[in-house]
Amino acid sequence: MLVLSRKKGENIVINENIVITVVEVRGDKVRLGVVAPKDVIVHREEVFEAIQKAEAVVQTA
Repeated sequence: MLVLSRKKGENIVINENIVITVVEVRGDKVRLGVVAPKDVIVHREEVFEAIQKAEAVVQTA
């Protein structure tokens, strides 16, 4: 795992076409903005896991 430190307004660039921006830091929460091509799917981890579980149920049915 790569660990980076960023301040509000600073970016992380992934693969030249995905930009993650620190929008806000408030206490123990960080708000991030993501700019990515439309063909790149971006989910919060809990949403991604729920989708994976739902797809597994459909595949076993």
